[in-house]
Amino acid sequence: MGDQKRHKILMVSDFFYPNFGGVENHIYYLSQCLLKLSHKVVVLTHAYGNRSGVRYMTGGLKVYYIPWKPFLMQNTLPTFYGTLPIMRTILIREKITLVHGHQAFSTLCHEALMHARTMGYKVVFTDHSLYGFADVGSIHMNKVLQFTLADVSQAICVSHTSKENTVLRSGLPPEKVFVIPNAVDTAMFRPAPEKLSQDEIVIVVISRLVYRKGADLLVEVIPEVCRLFPNDLVRFIVGGDGPKRVRLEEMREKNSLQDRVEMLGAVPHARVQSVLISGHIFLNSSLTEAFCIAILEAASCGLLTVSTRVGGVPEVLPDDMIVLAEPDPSDMVRAITKAISILPKIDPQVMHLRMKKLYSWHDVAKRTEIVYDRALGCPNQNLLDRLSRYLPCGSWAGKLFCLVMIIDFLFCRLLQLWQPAEDIEEAPDFSLPNSQCPEFKEGGSLRSRRVSSYDFDEERFGDSHPPSLCCVTLQDPLQSSG
Repeated sequence: MGDQKRHKILMVSDFFYPNFGGVENHIYYLSQCLLKLSHKVVVLTHAYGNRSGVRYMTGGLKVYYIPWKPFLMQNTLPTFYGTLPIMRTILIREKITLVHGHQAFSTLCHEALMHARTMGYKVVFTDHSLYGFADVGSIHMNKVLQFTLADVSQAICVSHTSKENTVLRSGLPPEKVFVIPNAVDTAMFRPAPEKLSQDEIVIVVISRLVYRKGADLLVEVIPEVCRLFPNDLVRFIVGGDGPKRVRLEEMREKNSLQDRVEMLGAVPHARVQSVLISGHIFLNSSLTEAFCIAILEAASCGLLTVSTRVGGVPEVLPDDMIVLAEPDPSDMVRAITKAISILPKIDPQVMHLRMKKLYSWHDVAKRTEIVYDRALGCPNQNLLDRLSRYLPCGSWAGKLFCLVMIIDFLFCRLLQLWQPAEDIEEAPDFSLPNSQCPEFKEGGSLRSRRVSSYDFDEERFGDSHPPSLCCVTLQDPLQSSG
């Protein structure tokens, strides 16, 4: 790849390792594949516990854990302008050409996109979730999203349903929104070597036990399924933790199902595959989903999926690999009964091979690369042209957004006078030799080996003096969260 096509990308989100989730996995896998395409990728997130400073992860992926502590639900406290100095330093040090923010309720993402546009960078935003329009929280969130996306270069959604939701919430022109689904590491999520006996059907649930994930539905569905299939013909394994776990424990005690419902608690990501291959059917009871990666992981392990028909879930798998139901207990019981009846026709190995063809992180990276090219091709605009995009956001909100951006512009100019860009030391690009890069071939796994890494603990990023350096060994985050 020629230098003229090599992008230098800053991924920004409050959600990254050592925290685990769909957004965290997406950023990590996408970054690794972009590195394989010869792009430079740097990740920016907030500090996690004592993990602060700069870390190198598998494949030479550089991560800035800036010294901001999470305030609520892993989000940093909104500061508007407090993050501008450190973000400006990182953008200049790393010679970034494009900023890619992830997740609508990430405070760090919104502030990074705002500052990047003020500094003249092209920005891309990926929305991973669905939001409503009626409750107070959604109304405020949608207004913030409208502010951020008013001046975004391009946007990405993980499903067509998510695209429609984002366009309606933000007022973004549909032609600026691309649909690029998530993917699954099929080398990590493999089916059991031998097909399981169907004398006892095992239904697996792995989810956060919260209202949004339909934990209350499980409380009603599980006893009814156990009643329809007596004599231990059906057994449940429930992995996950959350405030609704107490209700599931109470349901198990009330219906004397201790021998038929196994509660595993929180399951580390490295153990998810071993739990999945112990079952025949994967049950997803979510009340809202933009795109459910857990379904891909289960299908890659050869499990037939039963899921609620919500959000982007109907787009995830072909009809013969999933049984859909309305988010209603009786309809979910019907779907589980149907899934059990067609289970003998399911071949886990064939399903795994189909998933390898359907979903690939390499394909996601190549499609994202096209979006980056489109974003960098957008014309540059001065401050007045950019302000004209914020005025239509509302009679008072539009004027407030313009004021916020004017102050950000003035603050940025003040920082330029105080610390000119040429006085900020540029960080040398770091890349592992081919012999040390992760063994990640087409269709292969990102989980390969330990890599020798460097851990920079800097009080201030962009200090004119090089930081102290100590050699450490970091495991792939999918193997260890340490």
